[in-house]
Amino acid sequence: MPREIVILECTEAKAEGKPVSRYMSTRNKKLQTERVEKKKYNPHLRRHTLHKEIK
Repeated sequence: MPREIVILECTEAKAEGKPVSRYMSTRNKKLQTERVEKKKYNPHLRRHTLHKEIK
């Protein structure tokens, strides 16, 4: 099964001293070998921020 579940965590929240927001997503291991980065909504900051895959 080439798809794996990944957790995306906000990159801007820790710098501002707010709680981090996390999302779950999937990626295809064979086609996307690098870590996933997506713009997602952070409810604590009330705006869209860059979320990166954590391991």
